Amino acid sequence: MAQSPNAPMTLGIIVGNRGFFPGHLASEGRRDMISALTAKGIKPIVLEESDSKHGAVESREDSRKCAELFKKHREQIDGIVVTLPNFGDERAIADTLRMADLGVPVLMQATPDTPSRMLITDRRDSFCGKMSACNNLAQYGIPYSLTTLHTEAPDSAAFQKDLDWFLAVCRVVKGLKRLRIGAIGARPAAFNTVRYSEKILEANGISVETLDLSEVMGRTARLKDDDKKVTDRLAAIRQYVSTQSIPDASLIKMAKLGAVIDTWMRDTEVTISAIQCWTSLEEFFGVVPCTVMSMMSDQGLSSACEVDVAGVIGMHALQLASQTPSALLDWNNNYADDPDKAVCFHCSNLPKHFFKDVRMDFQEIIAGTVGKDNTFGTCVGRVKSGPMSFARFSTNDRAGKISGYVGEGAFTDDPLETFGGAGVVKIPHLQKLLRYICENGFEHHVAANFATVASAVHEATTRYLGWDVHSHSA
Repeated sequence: MAQSPNAPMTLGIIVGNRGFFPGHLASEGRRDMISALTAKGIKPIVLEESDSKHGAVESREDSRKCAELFKKHREQIDGIVVTLPNFGDERAIADTLRMADLGVPVLMQATPDTPSRMLITDRRDSFCGKMSACNNLAQYGIPYSLTTLHTEAPDSAAFQKDLDWFLAVCRVVKGLKRLRIGAIGARPAAFNTVRYSEKILEANGISVETLDLSEVMGRTARLKDDDKKVTDRLAAIRQYVSTQSIPDASLIKMAKLGAVIDTWMRDTEVTISAIQCWTSLEEFFGVVPCTVMSMMSDQGLSSACEVDVAGVIGMHALQLASQTPSALLDWNNNYADDPDKAVCFHCSNLPKHFFKDVRMDFQEIIAGTVGKDNTFGTCVGRVKSGPMSFARFSTNDRAGKISGYVGEGAFTDDPLETFGGAGVVKIPHLQKLLRYICENGFEHHVAANFATVASAVHEATTRYLGWDVHSHSA
């Protein structure tokens, strides 16, 4: 199902070289880039120095060799780094990428010259060569990403930071291509907001596998209380969150629900899920699914309520980029008279990762309708402070594409007395963002993550997936 959060990554390396520039720079640059990648636990795929001059690409034949090497590792390669230790051959670089046709992100890196080493024996001209290489990739229609500075040495702090960013881009692109989402239950009738187009998602390589809520309830009814799947899940729930005030009968129902959903997700090979809640499960099964969903999200298997399939894509994108759990929240309340602050809230199914402290309780809103005894299972607590990235994606049916927005802010320690899972957020120019959301008809749900990864998600979705995503910035 989900890739391990710490799974090692593999990057292809294209070493650029141009014959009338110092060849020793290509050899040194190749070694420097290999060292920069392996120091981060990244597996490099690169021509050996015996395969071509300096292990670089300079001719059509070199391009063919490098492309064949990449194609042998097609299933492993997450992205490609083009390193320019000297000017490089722009055509050979572009031909390599075209012939390999991997469809993965590409990072363009150029090594800086040193003022004291600008004679013919050591002069790089990578500063200039990078422009030519990018020009050719643009002509070929091959998307690529750039380092923060135009030239950065592979062992520099600047490049190491850019490499972390690029790895996040690669994870998002790979994780959203051929993604399978489980939609469990029907969209609640009162939530037109979470409508989405399966066909637009499918056209973007994202498949939705559906499961009727009646099947979930039927399968839970067949499980015995002492079934190992149930007892194991019950033990996991008690270990995950304080259940002191929760009836045993409700906990067993949650354990059965979790076991059924887990088995179905494994059998159908879906990675993330969106689940009907309001209020069928409460009325006809007798618990809320919040803790079950919280546990999945905490393990990196993002789960959204109200069958918000598009919303869980935002959760997953942020989780892929940061390798930490995401939550789906409501843009819910203003905070006093500060225009850059708001309250983000859910009932809640937030992952434990989000909380200062957390306990299991009942769902206070629905309890007024279906009774307290049918609403045990929420994860209640105050969201901790820290950096925040947010994302929202939607299927724009009128335009036939996926649209969205991303940005960054922070969860704060501002005082707040409420129920559910809630936190105060501070986002620069929040009013401008809220106007954008309303003017473009986006939902009230937003995915959030305790990390600074909005730029990587934006790069992945716009440059490599072709989505229409707005970046909210200060």
